[in-house]
Amino acid sequence: MTAVHDDNPGARRARRVARVLIDSPLPQLDRLFDYEIPAEFAADAVPGVRVRVPLRSAGRVVDGLLVEVGEPDASDRPLSQLEAVVSPVPVLTPRLYALARRAADRAAGSAGDILRLAIPKRMVRAEKAWVAAGQPGRPDVDDADAVWAEEVLAVYPGLADALEAGERLAVDAPPHPARLDDGRVVGSWAALLAAAATRVLAAGRSAVIAVPDHRDRAQLEAALADRVPGDALVRDDAKQSGPARYAAFLRTLSDAPCVVIGNRSAVYAPVSELGLVALWDDGDPLLGEPLSPGVHARDAALLRQELDGGALLFAGHTRTTDVERLVAVGWVRDLPAARRVSPRVVLSATREGESRGARVPSSAFAAAREALAEGPVLVQVARPGYAPVLVCAKCRHPARCPHCGGPLHAARQGAVPTCSWCGRAAHAWACSECSSTLLRMASSGSERTADELGRAFPGTRVIVADGDHPVTEVDGRPALVVATRGAEPLAAGGYRAVILLDGDRMLMADDLRIGESCLRWWSNAAALAAPGAPVHLVGVGGEVARAFATWTQAAYARAELADRAPLRMPPTVRVAAVEGPRRAVDSALAELRRVVPELDAQAVLGPVAHDDTVRALVRFDYGLGARVTESLRASVVSHAMKGRRPAKGRTPGPANTLRVRVDVPDLDL
Repeated sequence: MTAVHDDNPGARRARRVARVLIDSPLPQLDRLFDYEIPAEFAADAVPGVRVRVPLRSAGRVVDGLLVEVGEPDASDRPLSQLEAVVSPVPVLTPRLYALARRAADRAAGSAGDILRLAIPKRMVRAEKAWVAAGQPGRPDVDDADAVWAEEVLAVYPGLADALEAGERLAVDAPPHPARLDDGRVVGSWAALLAAAATRVLAAGRSAVIAVPDHRDRAQLEAALADRVPGDALVRDDAKQSGPARYAAFLRTLSDAPCVVIGNRSAVYAPVSELGLVALWDDGDPLLGEPLSPGVHARDAALLRQELDGGALLFAGHTRTTDVERLVAVGWVRDLPAARRVSPRVVLSATREGESRGARVPSSAFAAAREALAEGPVLVQVARPGYAPVLVCAKCRHPARCPHCGGPLHAARQGAVPTCSWCGRAAHAWACSECSSTLLRMASSGSERTADELGRAFPGTRVIVADGDHPVTEVDGRPALVVATRGAEPLAAGGYRAVILLDGDRMLMADDLRIGESCLRWWSNAAALAAPGAPVHLVGVGGEVARAFATWTQAAYARAELADRAPLRMPPTVRVAAVEGPRRAVDSALAELRRVVPELDAQAVLGPVAHDDTVRALVRFDYGLGARVTESLRASVVSHAMKGRRPAKGRTPGPANTLRVRVDVPDLDL
């Protein structure tokens, strides 16, 4: 990077310095760099704009965001100049940068990685159209819509006042469908969040609502469409085209309040006068960010509310242990409904004289037959396809692919087994244990279940809803709807009965939170039933089944927290994974113990071999979080500096990168 010298003291005093965050994944570049602002960029180089700057260590020009403008420091060292101002439109607000910096520090990551998720790529045409259109006016909510919002919120005494006061709240959404004025059916949760957003917008403030996927977003959008002005409803999700998403982002930068709905990245929408941040179903893994630094939407929402004010609302049919922990420590307030409403849950088991292997007990079968006289019946299954799992017909050993060892499955009755990993067909398969060539279907997917039920209920429509056969809604005519968990379509008027199969198989998953997950899958399906319709949970007992039958999900979360606390398992503690070369991991852990001596002998698990590296888990209390993440981040930066690009003529060695992931998802433990 070429240094710029100026021997004129008066010119030095007049210099303005741009402090730039460089767009780079390298941890050592996660800081602000000073650049001199040339005279030709003096008007456009304002905080928040995109710029291009020279990077001496890379020998090239890179993109960046101008965070702030100031004066030179006392050293008056020579500075390189800005190369260009890419766009005069400020896209980084001071509050957005503060949120990104705070979230990155909490996760031992880079602020640039957070901003890469929050700020879409620039689209020139969309930007020009937005500039030409001018600032939108402040939206006006009709009095009738404001009254509707008050009526919906009145189901929860004090909710409207709590939103006005900017409290942090957890509510259990009503477990039944709701019909909109235009006849469309949505979940009552969508109407509740729409009412909260409408009230906040009527008060002249903005609302941000994050939901797991496009199906939830469509319900919420339908509930809001006739309640708030069209130019005040902003959709922000990954399903949009580049220009549409960038135009939506630019709308959130205006001073006029709005309602933003979208997926996990919507929590970063830089709206003005924030009045509400809401999350629906925070236990859904889609709200967890897979990209570095992996900040969950729930954590980002908590930080957003703390920095920007406004209310924070967690809504769901179940209560995650993460939110219940916040309720227990008093950081979030549980707000119950005036009248407790729950579905009619029936725990179905095989009766005397029935085969214990019967997949659908006679009680659930009779309930489905009776309900089909009135309307659709939902049948939830664990897996898609026809036969997701095959075993040897003689010894029951799992059938594995002879090429890669992956599990075999069958696409239909009599089909050649296919590997779920490599996709190869196993034409001449033989059991590795007993050499038998006969296969047996060990489980039924959505398609096989549909075939079996179609034969059991002749003349009845059978609809399959899964990843390969997406269905968003069905009409009110009699039909058997066989759906995988999470793919259940809405039904006009609600389902007349819900049959939940494969619950025992779901609970067998190797997952710390499998009880929570099953309770969430079953509760979300039960909430699609019409009021008073039976919901049969087949073949499941124990605490999870009792919590579902009595609709006491929050109590189950409290019991889970009590069980995990002595074992120091999340979320009673935070967990960080440190992975890399053994020497680097050992050094990082030694430095961590020096900086945070409060960590006891059981705080660190490992390191153990993990692929070509080693991996250690660090368990720490929430009060130590800032010091732990700061130390781990410093170790990452130090290791990255030692592994810089070799000098010319030298062959680069293998990439031995030290990686840190804080708040590890349970599946990665």
